[in-house]
Amino acid sequence: MTAFTRDTAPGVGTAAGVGSEDGALDAYDALERRIWDGRADAYAASFARLCAHPVPALLDAAGVVPGTAVLDVGTGTGAAAAAAGARGARVTAVDAEPSMLAAARRNAPGAVVRAATLPELPFGDGEFDAVVGNFVLNHVGRQPAALTELCRVLRPGGRLALTVWAQPALPGQTLLGRAVEAAGTPRPAHLPPAPPALQAAGTPDGLAALVADAGLRDVEVDVLRWEHRTTPEDWWAGPAGRVAFIGELLHHQTPELRASVKAHFERLAEEFREPDGLLALPHAALLVSGRR
Repeated sequence: MTAFTRDTAPGVGTAAGVGSEDGALDAYDALERRIWDGRADAYAASFARLCAHPVPALLDAAGVVPGTAVLDVGTGTGAAAAAAGARGARVTAVDAEPSMLAAARRNAPGAVVRAATLPELPFGDGEFDAVVGNFVLNHVGRQPAALTELCRVLRPGGRLALTVWAQPALPGQTLLGRAVEAAGTPRPAHLPPAPPALQAAGTPDGLAALVADAGLRDVEVDVLRWEHRTTPEDWWAGPAGRVAFIGELLHHQTPELRASVKAHFERLAEEFREPDGLLALPHAALLVSGRR
């Protein structure tokens, strides 16, 4: 069984030829869209179950109950949309990536699923009782503008709830990165570090300030900690399937270097192996909520 405790409480930077922070954020958004293009099936087979873990707490924080008009932003394969629908909510879900939209329609058949890209949403002011986003904000360059837009479509008194990965990352989150470093993997020029402006969202104080600055009140940040139990094969399927930043980085290496990264991964993964053969990977996320 997955261990879970609840305590109160990877990207691109300035690309070549981009000299301003605004340019770096635009480059970040463009690269995120390229990285995730057509990756829904590979994501579903690897990291999706990990990312779905906070969904019940996310919906609780947003006050999602029967009859709630809820918007799931960046729905991905539809985990939060499906869970909200199971609670009897009236669900609308959006994502920027076509393969994710197709998966969300399959997994959350009762939801209205539409294409949309933050920081612009095709909805009227105050249209929703609750807005949720599960690991979405960390994929958005212009975070303040995105939060302002999420607040715009939320009715007065409605609740917003978002999750992001916590920083510093716990050991389970860094396993793949350690394997990449151990193999001496070079970073391709089109994958520079994340813009500094995005780093604050991974800390409780920074995330709370972002949400409060967007105009929400009663802002709370919880730290969610759990051990994700998986097989080494399923965990390696993420980068092998070109999923997320780590998969994009690995994709642009030589076959020999990819084999070296995998060998280091298999060695380092033994640190997390349980008697039943599964890996127990510690993870932590931040859950922020507030009321308009």
